[in-house]
Formats: sequence, C-alpha cells, structure tokens
Amino acid sequence: MASLIHKKVREVSKDAAFRQAMRKLWEDHIMWTRQVIVSAAAGLPDLNLAVERLMQNQVDIGNAIKPFYGDAAGDKLIALLKEHISGAYEVVAAAKAGDSAKVDMANKAWYKNADDIAVFLSGANPDNWPVAEMKAHMKDHLDLTEAEAVARLQGRWADDIAAFDKVHLQILNMADMLSAGIIAQFSKKF
Repeated sequence: MASLIHKKVREVSKDAAFRQAMRKLWEDHIMWTRQVIVSAAAGLPDLNLAVERLMQNQVDIGNAIKPFYGDAAGDKLIALLKEHISGAYEVVAAAKAGDSAKVDMANKAWYKNADDIAVFLSGANPDNWPVAEMKAHMKDHLDLTEAEAVARLQGRWADDIAAFDKVHLQILNMADMLSAGIIAQFSKKF
C-alpha cells in the first residue's frame, strides 16, 4: 500500500512539475512580450536585448515539445513562434509610426500566423487540442496583446495594466490546456 501511495505521489509530482514548467514558458512569453512593447513604445535602448530574450523564449517553447513530438515538430513550432513575435513587433512598430495601412497589413499577417500555429498544434494532438479551440486561444491571445500594446502606445496606463492582467490569465489557461493535452496524449511518460 505504501509503495502505491509513493508511486501516485511521484506521478502527481511529475504532472505538476510539467504543468508548472509549461506555465513558466508561457509566462515568460507574455512577460518578455510586455517588455518589448514597453521598450518599443518608449524608444528604450534595451529594445534589441528584450527582442533577443523574447526570441529565445520561442526556442525554449519549441524545445519543450521535442521530447513528445520530435525535433522536426519542435523546430517547426520555433519557426512559427518566431514569426509570431516578428509579426507582433511589426504591428507595434506600424502603430507607433501611426501608419494605419501598415498596421492593417501587419495585423492580417499576424492573425494568419496565429491560425497557422493553431493548425500546427491541433495537428499534433487533435484529440486534446481541437483546431477551433486552438484558434480561439490564439485569437484571444492576439486580441488581448493588441489591446495591451494600443493602451501602452496611447498612454492609457490603467487600461494597459488591466489588459496585461487579462493577457496573463489567458496565457495561463492556454498553458494549462497545452500541458493537459500532452499529459493525456503521452500518459505513459507521466
């Protein structure tokens, strides 16, 4: 009986550690995205370093799925996520410049990339990550991040902070959904 209890504790601990690691990756994603938004909006000299750190986070996220889906899938996710970050930066730069035509064009590309990420993830785990649900998560993420960036660029500080709080809750839900899907699909590894 005692060994069964210890086995269950180890299983729960492994699940919990994985869920926590997934949350950390996605919290880093939004924290470094926020730093890029703040630095870009204010023209701070740390912008390039913040972008580099954010890009490293995309590598970290892609590497986290490699043990489950393989190197090629991890590398594909890295490429899609780096495109996601580049797209977000294009939206912010165009908005800061006041170029609404470029904002519209960059936004379309950014949202298309979000759909590409959703389709890719759903294809890897369709039973646990249905494409419609993945697209909804990605759309929410972009909508909330855009609201955060717009509020920051417009100097609406209270709205900026409120938007970031929403971004944070949304990304935790998404991270939990992703980790639950991996745990369900690869239960023998947990």
